[in-house]
Amino acid sequence: MRRRKAPPARPPGSGPMTRKMRKLAESRPPPEDPISNLPDDLLVKIVSLLPTKDGARTQILASRWRHLWRSAPLNLDSHGLYSYRVDLAPVVSHILSSHPGPGRRFCVCRHHLESRPASVDAWLRSPALDNLQELDYTFFEQPPASVFRFSPSLRALTIGCCSLPDDTMSGLHFPLLKHLGLEGVRISEGSLQSLIDGCPAMESLLIHACFGFCRVRIINSLTIRSIGVLDQTSYVESDLVRLQELVIDNAPRLERLVRNDVENGLHVSVVAAPKLQAIGFLSDGCKFSEHCYPDHLYRLEIGSTVIQGLRVESFAMAVSSVKILALWTRTLCLDTLVELLKCFPCLEKLYIKPHMGLREPNNLWRRKHHNFIKRHDIRLKTLVLRRYWGNKSQVNFVTFFLLNVRMLESVTLQVERYNEEFVEDQRTKLQLENRASRAAQLHFTTHRSIRSSSDVKRVHDLDVVDPFEPPC
Repeated sequence: MRRRKAPPARPPGSGPMTRKMRKLAESRPPPEDPISNLPDDLLVKIVSLLPTKDGARTQILASRWRHLWRSAPLNLDSHGLYSYRVDLAPVVSHILSSHPGPGRRFCVCRHHLESRPASVDAWLRSPALDNLQELDYTFFEQPPASVFRFSPSLRALTIGCCSLPDDTMSGLHFPLLKHLGLEGVRISEGSLQSLIDGCPAMESLLIHACFGFCRVRIINSLTIRSIGVLDQTSYVESDLVRLQELVIDNAPRLERLVRNDVENGLHVSVVAAPKLQAIGFLSDGCKFSEHCYPDHLYRLEIGSTVIQGLRVESFAMAVSSVKILALWTRTLCLDTLVELLKCFPCLEKLYIKPHMGLREPNNLWRRKHHNFIKRHDIRLKTLVLRRYWGNKSQVNFVTFFLLNVRMLESVTLQVERYNEEFVEDQRTKLQLENRASRAAQLHFTTHRSIRSSSDVKRVHDLDVVDPFEPPC
């Protein structure tokens, strides 16, 4: 016997729902959809920011939405649109033929582009991509000329896994380009310099595992905020021409200077960057051996201050603009860090990634650094230490900050594992009850506490206030 559907619940004391009352409730119009009531101009912007599949699906929501996808700038990104077993080329061709343009973003994974240069060229010439704003092009062949037909309108460009010959790059100008990413690209020094100089509005530059040039120079960029140089290490022992020198002559808005390879001997010279706030990773040597050749050490010059590896070679003037510093150390040495604190007296965040298996100093400090503690007001607010296991050297290192830094707010120690007994033992050894800042909090975690190079997948990933804080 079929059971009757229970009527909607009624508030206490209101009596049973009659048939008339139920019909009245069912006849009422559904609640208004606040999104559908937005003006078309705003809905078009929303649709253009949706993933490709979701944007196209909005056509079936209601008659009001049917025309919006074709009116919105096309966002064609293959991520989330395919599986590796499906040939995406017919899908891309169909989308481009169904949309009148203009284009907002075009990104198709490289394994869908292989062995079909004619199709790729036809896609890039499609009217649906006219006035394209973002292009992510990764291909194992020389890009067709149609790639650069968007140079007047592009705001973001990522090119990867290809060669950019001089005759292709000659005379290119990107007046609106803000974000430039080069990944696994072979390009000559002259063409690269011409490309950078041809981007007067550039805010972010990412050079990722590129070759064919020794030097990059930022001569007079009034807009650049972030520079990233990643994964050049694999070319150290090869015959490929690799980046050896980065010169920043004048970058009044530069805030972040990020690099992750610690043994390629990159020489960075900063002549004028008054707003530079974040630097890293500085390192004192190779990741996997106890010996490191001097020409493999990263050299940083900021004005008249020179740092080779982690050793301060010349110190004439403090760099007060730097608030965030990330270190990749072979040994956790407090003496070295004290010298760096003198160079960066306004430091607020410090990230440290020590290597494992190397003998560490005892890091005793009460007598050795008594004068430094007395004369310097350390402004550090956040300390993050990876690979903490609580030996005497590390305890002495962390205690230096807990007992002497009055502005300290947070100390995060990344461990492999911990329990309540370990935490209580460490709190005692670190003398937490005697900390200089009563607001300082001690955190133990097994989660990744420092951002790695794998988190910087695209040039847009450089545009964060703190480039070393891991993503949530």
